[in-house]
Amino acid sequence: MPTTRLDPIDRKILAELQADGRMTNVELAKRVGISAPPCLRRVRTLEENGLIRGYHAEVDARELGFEVQVFASVGLQSQAEADLSAFEARCRAWPLVRECHMLNGEVDFILKCVAPDLSTFQRFLTEELTAADNVASVKTSLVIRGAKDEPGVPFEVLEARLAREA
Repeated sequence: MPTTRLDPIDRKILAELQADGRMTNVELAKRVGISAPPCLRRVRTLEENGLIRGYHAEVDARELGFEVQVFASVGLQSQAEADLSAFEARCRAWPLVRECHMLNGEVDFILKCVAPDLSTFQRFLTEELTAADNVASVKTSLVIRGAKDEPGVPFEVLEARLAREA
């Protein structure tokens, strides 16, 4: 369901759920200006079409004891599709890797990792990541503090673009 096929109500539904995925359908319907039954049908359609992939609680990693956050830039020896896919599968299996993105440029992947302490991350780095098949290089950057961590997409930018195109 491309953006052009989403009407303003669908986009409002997505924006509202992105901001607060715990609200009731009745509250959501009120916020977007429709009654509850069609709102629920629209939400289910958005879910079925993959525009809503899930609902998650935002947890405080530090409060849960995950004191270390690291970005790891990974270079691979081979960029053949099978090798890229194999590395991605391995990343999905590593619990400390919370995000994995393939990049264009000097490095092949950037990984966002969290760990309870530096020694746990160091053990993962030396025993698993750098030891993995096809990994040629790893450069890490320890996060000192975060200035912004905003999930989802900026719906206000989408709405402004659509208004310009109309």
